[in-house]
This record gives sequence, structure tokens and C-alpha cells, in this order.
Amino acid sequence: MAAIVSTLRGLGQQALAPVQGIQDVSDAISTQVSEALNATPTIIPDPITIVHDIRALARFETLQYTVERVITAESGLNLLGNLFSDKLLFVAHGVVIAGVDLQKVGGDDLWVENGILHFRMPEAEIFISTLDNEKSYVYDRDTGLLTKGDVNLESEARRVAQDAIQEAALEDGILETADRNAEQYFSILLRELGYPDVIFED
Repeated sequence: MAAIVSTLRGLGQQALAPVQGIQDVSDAISTQVSEALNATPTIIPDPITIVHDIRALARFETLQYTVERVITAESGLNLLGNLFSDKLLFVAHGVVIAGVDLQKVGGDDLWVENGILHFRMPEAEIFISTLDNEKSYVYDRDTGLLTKGDVNLESEARRVAQDAIQEAALEDGILETADRNAEQYFSILLRELGYPDVIFED
């Protein structure tokens, strides 16, 4: 009996061998077709570069904030309940840099009176506020039963995140701290230049 079972199994495997061969060829063709249809895109930058503007800058950066905020973006919540809704949680990671623009210092912003140097320093301002796209990501997304989602929802979340990052830095006092840092730096620098007493004017 064992011999008969073994023989039948052997015949079954021999009978399935051509079928398996056809299946292997089919899988290989399917893989090649899939790779052809979903090939990695080739991106070639145009060799021509157009420079629109070149400006000399005298910006003194005194503070950098690294900010992370969670943005909730929603659409279609009122359209038949959860059928067409789209909601995502976007984790935004960005950088805000502040300082003073020394190009705004004029001849009447520095003067000596009774041996004391007076310096009317420009107010601190935001130089850079940018979203780090490599570190920002969609944490979660929930779409309705009858929709694939709003294609513009993530782009809108990124746009809002850009403003939210700068707003968070401003609320935390980035400009005030940037002002203090600038005064401390220039106090040391001007003393080294021979002005032991410095008064920063408003």
C-alpha cells in the first residue's frame, strides 16, 4: 500500500511539473510587466540656470528654533457622514531663524556721548521660516467609505504647517531672545574695539 501511495505521489508531481513551469513563466512575465509599468522615474534637471537677482546681505543670525507641531486637516465631514470624509494628522518639523539686519544701521545709529557709545540696533526679525519636508510626515489618515481622499489635503496641511511653525516661534518669544543675544554679542565686540560702556537705544 505504501508503495502504491508513493507511486501515485510521484505521478502527481510529474503531472504537475508542466503546469508549475507555465506558472513560473507567467509569474516572471507578470513581474516584468509590473516593473515596466511602475518604473522608477528618471528626473533630469535642465542645464540652463537663470539667476534673477543677487543681493549682498548683512544679516546677523542670533537664534534658531527647531519646531515640531501636529496639524489636523479635514474635508468632506458634512457630506453624508463618513462616506466622503477625509482626515489626516500631519507632523510638521521646521526651522525658524531670527536675527538683526545690519544693513539697516545708519550713520546716526551710532554715537558717542560723554565717553559712552550709544547704539540704536535694528529690531530683530525672522530671516528664515521653513518646513523640513524630509522630517515632516503624515502620521495617520482616515478616509470615508466612498472616497480615496482629497489629493490636495496634504498640500494644504503643509501650507498651514509653514505658518504654524513661525507662529509657534513668535509666541515663544524668538524675537525678544534674538534681540538679547544680539545685544550681548555686540557688547562684547564693541568693548574689544575700545568702548567699555555701551548703551543700546530703542
